[in-house]
Amino acid sequence: MPALTFYSPPRADRSFTIGLGVVIVLAAAELCSFGLFYASKIRPAHAAAAPAKAAPAPAAVASRATPAAPPPVAQASANPVSPPSTSVLSTSDRLLKEVAALRERGDTTTALARLQQASEKDPKNAQVLAEMATIYESILNFDRSNETWRRIQEIGPSAGASYELAVAKLKSGVAAATAPTSPEQPAAPSTPTDAIPNGAVLGISDISETENPDPDAETDLLLKISVKRRADVVIDHTKVKIQVYFYDSLPEPPPNNIKLTDADVSYEWLTPNHDWADTNTEILAVTYVRPKNKALSSEAALAAAAAGINPTKKGKLAAKPGPVPDSSQRKYLGYIVRISYNDQLQDQRAVPTKLLTLFPSSNTNSP
Repeated sequence: MPALTFYSPPRADRSFTIGLGVVIVLAAAELCSFGLFYASKIRPAHAAAAPAKAAPAPAAVASRATPAAPPPVAQASANPVSPPSTSVLSTSDRLLKEVAALRERGDTTTALARLQQASEKDPKNAQVLAEMATIYESILNFDRSNETWRRIQEIGPSAGASYELAVAKLKSGVAAATAPTSPEQPAAPSTPTDAIPNGAVLGISDISETENPDPDAETDLLLKISVKRRADVVIDHTKVKIQVYFYDSLPEPPPNNIKLTDADVSYEWLTPNHDWADTNTEILAVTYVRPKNKALSSEAALAAAAAGINPTKKGKLAAKPGPVPDSSQRKYLGYIVRISYNDQLQDQRAVPTKLLTLFPSSNTNSP
């Protein structure tokens, strides 16, 4: 009898199933670990690339912030030696340009008023003070000009070029003509020169001015004038004329603040013969003496200080009668020296030089 056979597959081993599951879990964990590893590598690379592109931003911010940094500006404004701000400079420049235009038109009164107002607001503005001193010199108010130059000198080297100009003015030039001089110390002589003007036969080679100590005189000056002839000419000393004009300053508004002196003036030749027979220099000494409490007379004012100088004589200079202002208010200002030959002007000098403009020679036949 045939038998029925039933096939029953073998049961899977339970331990095998568990092992297979563990392998699958480990494989999945391995895949996840690999994914996390590569993800961690990719993420820093992106992070590094992003700051590299954004790096210029802080620099741009810093460059924009640099001009507005307050500490340097505050420090510069606190330092008196540093230059003023642009706005201050532009205001000062506008003022100086306006003053220059006023001075060119001859309106020195308005120019000085504007400068005075600016100086009151900024007493240490050396450019404004220098312009004031220059205008005072142009109107021959030397007392005020010297005072203003001294204000610049007191500011010190921080005033720059204005300080150097003030020092030079107070040591020599126009300002030195009225600067106080110690009676024991002679004034500095002018620079000697042997140059004779073109077309002239005589020239002034040197002029020295010395203040002598005199207890009885308010001012006692000695002027030594050296005159030399050209080597290739012959001089007739009777045709030589030397004119010396002394001037005083008065406390009056221009142009009446400068007058011919009323002091006692005399002359004397220091060299023998003084006939220019050879090429030696002939020296003429002229004295200016203003006694203390000088009594005035109508003959005191001098019109031409040496119009009558004779190379063979010694004496006082001619005077022109006429009323004169109060002598106690007069201060010595300076001089003009003119040399003429055969009624033709040969050479002339003046201290201050502005006197030549104010009082030009009447002789038009100058070389």
